Amino acid sequence: MIADIKKTAEQKMTKSVEALKTDLSKVRTGRAHTGLLDHIRVDYYGTPMPLNQVANLTLADARTVTIQPWEKKMGPVIEKAIRDSDLGLNPVAGSDVIRVPMPALTEERRKELIKVVRHEAENTRIAVRNIRRDANEHLKKLLKEHAVAEDDERHAQVDVQKLTDRFIAEIDRILAAKEADLMVI
Repeated sequence: MIADIKKTAEQKMTKSVEALKTDLSKVRTGRAHTGLLDHIRVDYYGTPMPLNQVANLTLADARTVTIQPWEKKMGPVIEKAIRDSDLGLNPVAGSDVIRVPMPALTEERRKELIKVVRHEAENTRIAVRNIRRDANEHLKKLLKEHAVAEDDERHAQVDVQKLTDRFIAEIDRILAAKEADLMVI
C-alpha cells in the first residue's frame, strides 16, 4: 500500500513537470522553433485545421521558420492566420514558401517573459507540494486504520519528501535553463 502511494505521487509529480516543460516550450525566445506555430489554426475548406496539417514547417536558420503549404492557394490563408495570431509575427510570402522571421526580443519583453516563466514554475512547485500533502494524508490515514506501523509510515513520509525535493530541484533546473534561454540576445 505504501509503495502504491509513493508510485502514484511520483507519477503525478512527473506529469506536473512534463506539463511545465510543455508550457515553457510555448514561451517565445529569440530563437525560432516550429512549436511556436502549433496552436495556429487555418481555414481549410471551411474547417479549422492545425497549421502542421496543411503545410510543412521547417527551420531555415536560428531565427526563421519556413512554411511550405501543400496546396498553393493555402499560402495567403496561412499568412493571414499567422498575422492574426497573438504572436506578433510578420510572415513574408515567397513564390511557394512563407518565411516567418522571429523578431529579436526587447529587454522589457524579456523581463515580462521571465516573470511569466517564474510564475509557471511556482505553480508547478505548488502542484508538487500538494501532491506531497495528499500522499502524506494517505499515509496518515493508513496509520490511523492500523494498516501500517508507525516506523513504516515515518519512513514513507521521508521518502515522499525526498521525492518532492527531487522534483522541485528539477523544476528549478528547467526554470534556470529557460531564463538563460530568454536572456540570450
